[in-house]
Amino acid sequence: MNVLVINAGSSSLKYQLLNPETGTLLAKGLCERIGIDGKFTYKPQIEGKAKLDAVDVAMPTHSEAIQAVLNALVDPQNGVIASMDEIDAVGHRVVHGGEKFASSVLITDEVMAAIEECNPLAPLHNPANIIGINACKAVLGDKVPQVAVFDTAFHQTMPAKAYTYAIPYEYYENDKIRRYGFHGTSHRYVSKRCAEILGKDPSELKIVSCHLGNGSSLAAVDGGKSVDTSMGLTPLAGLPMGTRSGDMDAGVIEFIANKYGMNVSEAVNMLNKKSGVLGISGVSSDFRDLEAAAEKGNKRAALAIEVFEYRVRKMIGEYAAAMGGVDAVIFTAGVGENSPELREEFVKGLEFMGITIDPEKNKVRGEERIVSKDGAPVKVLVIPTNEELMIAMDTMEIVKG
Repeated sequence: MNVLVINAGSSSLKYQLLNPETGTLLAKGLCERIGIDGKFTYKPQIEGKAKLDAVDVAMPTHSEAIQAVLNALVDPQNGVIASMDEIDAVGHRVVHGGEKFASSVLITDEVMAAIEECNPLAPLHNPANIIGINACKAVLGDKVPQVAVFDTAFHQTMPAKAYTYAIPYEYYENDKIRRYGFHGTSHRYVSKRCAEILGKDPSELKIVSCHLGNGSSLAAVDGGKSVDTSMGLTPLAGLPMGTRSGDMDAGVIEFIANKYGMNVSEAVNMLNKKSGVLGISGVSSDFRDLEAAAEKGNKRAALAIEVFEYRVRKMIGEYAAAMGGVDAVIFTAGVGENSPELREEFVKGLEFMGITIDPEKNKVRGEERIVSKDGAPVKVLVIPTNEELMIAMDTMEIVKG
């Protein structure tokens, strides 16, 4: 079975064609600058097939972008399938499902209406996701089933004590303002893999999952279910990230807005796009740049890394406390998978909890490995995330019934 996985943004579209039964990736790529001048990247994963790298393709709308993807996949010379009939289903990443969706669903008119109702909760993402779904429908028709997989769904198992904000309760009742959390597909995938690697049933494990990249979040996964997570109503909450501030005193917004003549939107934009490790360092939002700058003696770059490390370490302890213990800590995503140095720093000082890292085992980037010391009571694992495979697997499960 072949599943086309789509992650549509407002002016971009990432895609992968996978066989979820075997885990085989057939092709992947990216449509950029949709509605502007159109750039198309295609990377077939079959030997002898030529790739396309940011070539000019007219994409006035997402429909033309989807058509470009399909044309590349069935191209007589460099395609990976013989015809569009070999695409059995489409799986879409949808950022926000609100309280309406606790799992992935087959897309119907009713589901589309419910996704649209969640637009106010993710105004930058959900409308783009809807455009991607409609574009696929326009090009592929109704005969190819489409499935929505929500970033927020995995966290719908959180108890009210974890998701309720301490503000007047009517804002929750009337506007559904609460913690939702994101990166759910990633946290679900790596916690599932963790149980498989350790030879345990997910119900037996208390896991702290650390998705650390330009966007970062932690999740407390108890018995296979998310019981807490660091992002909130929006992805601005929790850890400091590449350009996002993470948790901070809300009074800072009023102070800065009043002093510098900003309105609320401008202040929040600053917290989203000019803060985090970029804001502290003044150097970059990329941790590789920060590490290089810190090595050359840049004190602000070093401070940015220290703040991030400290907050991750503190939150690992916080989530272990929330679950009443911890059996495994997972590191995933760009920083989590690829920075042995930062992983060591994240767990430094957590030895009293049984969390340690073996420096030799930890010399790994981007591959699955248990990196804790032999005999350590808490296993520390590096598990590369694969959200696209998880979306494809969900899609297959729903389509096959």
